[in-house]
Amino acid sequence: MAIDVTALRAHFPSLDSGLAFFDGPGGTQTPRPVADAIATTLTGPLSNRGTVSPSELNAEHAVAGFRAACADLLNVPPDGVVHGRSATQLTYDFARHLAKDWTAGDEIVLSRLDHDANVRPWVQAAERAGVSVRWIEIDPGTTELDLDSYERALTPRTRLVAVTAASNVLGTKPPVRLIADRAHEAGALVYVDGVHYAAHHLVDVPALGADFFVCSPYKFLGPHCGVLAAAPELLAGVRPDKLLPSPDTVPERFEFGTLPYETLAGTTAAVDFLAALDPGAGTGRRERLTHSLDALHQHERTLRARLQEGLAALGDAVTLHSKAPDRTPTLLMTLEGRDAREAQVHLAGRGVVAPAGSFYAYEPFTALKLENPALRVGLAPYNSEDDVDRFLDGLGAFL
Repeated sequence: MAIDVTALRAHFPSLDSGLAFFDGPGGTQTPRPVADAIATTLTGPLSNRGTVSPSELNAEHAVAGFRAACADLLNVPPDGVVHGRSATQLTYDFARHLAKDWTAGDEIVLSRLDHDANVRPWVQAAERAGVSVRWIEIDPGTTELDLDSYERALTPRTRLVAVTAASNVLGTKPPVRLIADRAHEAGALVYVDGVHYAAHHLVDVPALGADFFVCSPYKFLGPHCGVLAAAPELLAGVRPDKLLPSPDTVPERFEFGTLPYETLAGTTAAVDFLAALDPGAGTGRRERLTHSLDALHQHERTLRARLQEGLAALGDAVTLHSKAPDRTPTLLMTLEGRDAREAQVHLAGRGVVAPAGSFYAYEPFTALKLENPALRVGLAPYNSEDDVDRFLDGLGAFL
């Protein structure tokens, strides 16, 4: 089976603008069912959570629906799903929580491939705890992680390894399970940034070997928020600072203040929308997600091949920095003798949204010696062959 792109695009009001969006890695467009779920929750009877009035029950149902949907998406129990304002906020929170158990002389291992949201919270927590930071380096020739440097970084004092499941700028997908297995052999926890990965692949947190996995629904057609997944028994051993009257159960102990019920409902709708892309004969939501995200992967892989062939035809004017064989449909490029920001402006004038910058990827840009902004082109479910051709035509005209 294949995704019916024309039918899919009809669900996105923003596409009526005529724009071709290649900024999915920064946040996708929103389908109408997600917006409807948000509006219905906000405008229906709604109160703080409870079990008496219909408005209280609506809030309870929003929370339960969110946990169940994210559990199916990530293959974890519902009580292992934590809501946060963003993946960055969740990582800062858990860096503080976990660092309480670190002592001077301990070590953590971070990756040069990662978005700064999976670097700086750990660096700052380590500084406060007197803990050393060691690094997994990038091989500039392949834009993959140098696993020999990982072996050198890992020691019996390693308490945590933080690594991305997919680079938000290069698309590189490191061997997370291998990294996790080695970390666990050393007695360390593994924190995986899956923000970019979850937008393109079915996630199986246990199969990845992640102790903690964080992602952002707004990268896969949902509203702006973050989700952290972990085994409930692991979460039970993490003690956050919290208000005395607030729940001490897992996962509620990590969710500070009143939850945004409308955002939770929107996230559930986004997961259901993904599950309906090409559900096959699946009956349960996880099974439908498996079929649909496989079809999505095939769709995006086809478009990526078309995009790369077109870029290759532009010759030496384009330097493609995304080189890893195993990666998402996200391409980072620089333009010979031209400013990527000017290319962004030129493309915008032709109705093509393709941003230029460093995209909070401080470590990858430094490791690859990229001193100027680069152009990032990321594919999303609603992109079409026509979108790709418009981008290539526009870039060719700019060069």
